[in-house]
Amino acid sequence: MSHVEPSSLVLIPGATPLADWKAIYRGATPRLAPEAWPAIAASAAAVARILAKGEPVYGINTGFGKLASVRIGDADLETLQRNIVLSHAAGVGAPSPVPVVRLMMALKLASLAQGASGVRVETARMLEAMLAQDLTPVVPCQGSVGASGDLAPLSHMAATMIGVGEIFVGGARLPAAQALAAAGLTPLTLGPKEGLALLNGTQFSTANALAGLFEAERLFQSALVTGALSTEAAKGSDTPFDPRIHALRRHAGQIETAAALRALMAGSAIRASHLKADERVQDPYCLRCQPQVMGAALDILRQAAATLAIEANGVSDNPLIFPEADEALSGGNFHAEPVAFAADIIALAVCEIGSIAERRVAMLVDPALSGLPAFLTPKPGLNSGFMIPQVTAAALVSENKQKAYPASVDSIPTSANQEDHVSMAAHGARRLLDMVENATAVLGIELLAAAQGCDFHAPLTSSAALEAVRALARGQVPPLADDRHFHPDMEAASALIRSGAVIAATAADLPGIG
Repeated sequence: MSHVEPSSLVLIPGATPLADWKAIYRGATPRLAPEAWPAIAASAAAVARILAKGEPVYGINTGFGKLASVRIGDADLETLQRNIVLSHAAGVGAPSPVPVVRLMMALKLASLAQGASGVRVETARMLEAMLAQDLTPVVPCQGSVGASGDLAPLSHMAATMIGVGEIFVGGARLPAAQALAAAGLTPLTLGPKEGLALLNGTQFSTANALAGLFEAERLFQSALVTGALSTEAAKGSDTPFDPRIHALRRHAGQIETAAALRALMAGSAIRASHLKADERVQDPYCLRCQPQVMGAALDILRQAAATLAIEANGVSDNPLIFPEADEALSGGNFHAEPVAFAADIIALAVCEIGSIAERRVAMLVDPALSGLPAFLTPKPGLNSGFMIPQVTAAALVSENKQKAYPASVDSIPTSANQEDHVSMAAHGARRLLDMVENATAVLGIELLAAAQGCDFHAPLTSSAALEAVRALARGQVPPLADDRHFHPDMEAASALIRSGAVIAATAADLPGIG
């Protein structure tokens, strides 16, 4: 993951574009649009009127889950909300990445601001202030089943707002009360409905899925570049990228991917050198079918993006408050099935992007397929060259295959069978960053292998775009003449992929999720 210098961004509840969520993930600081505050106030006033009726209303003056039939007296309503936050803050595992938690907080803020959750203005302002002052709750990454909301992770967030738990401030990890005090903030005393509104919802799952989506987009675009460079290294043909082929099939992603590959290779002297009298009739699928495989990945990433854009702008806590009728309606918007499906789709795309890239590396190191020296070393035998980096790539691809098993098909009953079908969206989404990191390492290996392959074609050069990429790589990693410690080379190449530098070097307008 990479970050940009923080900038301010206005959140428009219910209508925030995907690009703004991406900017928040990359480091922008969100604040609510001024027009949102009256709806928040109206929602809190509606809760007060509903309570005044004296009737039992789930989550406002009753217990939770299986304990919904237990009526809570007016004198205990503040304690009820505090108790639900503290009891539900039961996550385990490593802290979630700071950019993901900040995105989760922004998603929760935008949800609360739609006036259907019953929180007070000061509660929403606390979330906004914590984002503005870079106070990021320590949120353990495990413990949500993706239904009844992401209860445990969001409870850890809510706990810090009442001065309990821990907060990251810069590089320090401080007790929440201390961090809030240092920032001039007073811990909240939660009012009726507020604890439940904060910890109920899909924002943890959605934030992780969006983070995976944004990193998968960068991975996809990087793989177009490394795939084009591998095609050059193998002296592959660009005929399979002819627009007439793809127009007949009609898939938008395939058409756009083929166009991007043609543009990346345009003007290549390496390609021109084998336009005639090439004995090969067809290239291996890992070269020839890039538009079909990568285009399909692009299409499903866009489908996932559409689902997550809707979810990010929705309200998913329970019960929901309708001020115009002074009603609190219980439903199931907290069930994260749409997010679980989207996360599974992203996982499939990430898996396949890495899988076909590894096949290109395997092709390049095999002299029978690539026509290049064995394992891309000038002295095979004495040197092993790229033998083991390809093995590493294979290991990473297999690991991703295991991680790609759909999470959404699993369920386990919770809360004494009251919550008897759950989405598993949280860990389905949480695995995505790890999968992208695995695939990033595969692309780093491909970048080095493809650059090495093109070295053997000197003095012929590739296109201007791909030569810029090769120069970028060679600025970090010199050509491999004799064996040396390979790990630092791979780390440097992965960093170029991870940062987006490889994409930027091409100066090309590569297709993305939107």
